[in-house]
Amino acid sequence: MKNRRMILGFTANVFFLGLVSFFTDISSEITLTILPLFLANVLATGMPVIGLIEGLSESSATLLKIASGWMSDRWGNRKRLTTVGYALSALSKPLLYFATAWGMVLGVRITDRLGKGIRSSPRDALLADSAPEAVRGKSFGFHRAMDTAGAVIGLALAAAIVFFLQQNEVALERGTYQRLVLVGVIPGLLAVVIVWFLVKEAKREKTAQPVKLPAEVKPPAAGKAAFSKTFYMFLGVMVLFTLGNSSDAFLILRAQNLGLSTLQILILLVFFNLVYALIATPAGILSDKLGRKTLIAMGWTVYALIYLGFGFASAAWQVVALFVAYGLYYGVVEGMARAYVADLVPADGRGTAYGLFHGAVGISVLPASVIAGVLWQTISPSAPFFFGAAMAVLALVGLLVVVRKPRA
Repeated sequence: MKNRRMILGFTANVFFLGLVSFFTDISSEITLTILPLFLANVLATGMPVIGLIEGLSESSATLLKIASGWMSDRWGNRKRLTTVGYALSALSKPLLYFATAWGMVLGVRITDRLGKGIRSSPRDALLADSAPEAVRGKSFGFHRAMDTAGAVIGLALAAAIVFFLQQNEVALERGTYQRLVLVGVIPGLLAVVIVWFLVKEAKREKTAQPVKLPAEVKPPAAGKAAFSKTFYMFLGVMVLFTLGNSSDAFLILRAQNLGLSTLQILILLVFFNLVYALIATPAGILSDKLGRKTLIAMGWTVYALIYLGFGFASAAWQVVALFVAYGLYYGVVEGMARAYVADLVPADGRGTAYGLFHGAVGISVLPASVIAGVLWQTISPSAPFFFGAAMAVLALVGLLVVVRKPRA
């Protein structure tokens, strides 16, 4: 952990991993964000099927997230798996150019998510290994901010392309989407180049060294990580929360349902991600002072109120305000949940811990998205959001009551 090269106040690895996420998110936002509109408008896919596609694609990589995290601990090399994962995603997304049926879209989405499954746990563990403990929240917040800054750029480019090709038409056209896919290829490949040449394998701290872990966390024995009961309780409430946190595809479809055009939705998403990017790093710094759990609880409270708003919304302007507020939730919670995992486990087991974390969330995404699709089609477009708000409240109670710091 000594003599680290610093860039803009962050270790070089933290900075370059942020840059990798920046370019990857440019590619993903251009290509994948309005994919639900491509499915609904161009391929005439029903809501339950869209929910199934989103759920299957997110859940398909669950076992890989667990395995890749464990393998990065076992092999002592996190960069290799991180690089492979980014490369697989970058090479799969261009195939959406040729999609003519939802089955092909599902295949590409699953392949892209497999890439994410391979990289997510090793990358988060590499990030934790590369960040000094005193600024861990700040480092994870910076990573989320860079990721979201890429989203802002990607969505702005997508909005410009849509404007020049189809102006303010409500429905997305095939030719427009194909142009978006082609533009998204370049930043995706650039991200792979950066992670391969500029990100370095970090030396991990020995668990025997003091790292201010909760008293219940014990050093791993014979290469096996011993995790606290608090960590598993946290995974449990994350599952509960995720069951109501269906794919953001339904937020986009809700916006169109209330009258926003494809161009307006893209502009709206730019503002959403801009708020997210501006909030993420300050939220990380605040979590280093107030504690990660406090920030997560605040974020889930905001989430429940926002989802109630989406449920009651009846006009386009209400959706605009809710999307901006939704960026606040993301900025506060996304990076902090991952940093909290690093707080709860020993350094030598971080890869496995992130695998379990991403795996628990991934398993829950499939039923969450299927439930949302069925509720939308059988009850009303508001129903998935009322359900999500209720699950967020239950998870918040669980976080405050069950997830307790062990006594020293």
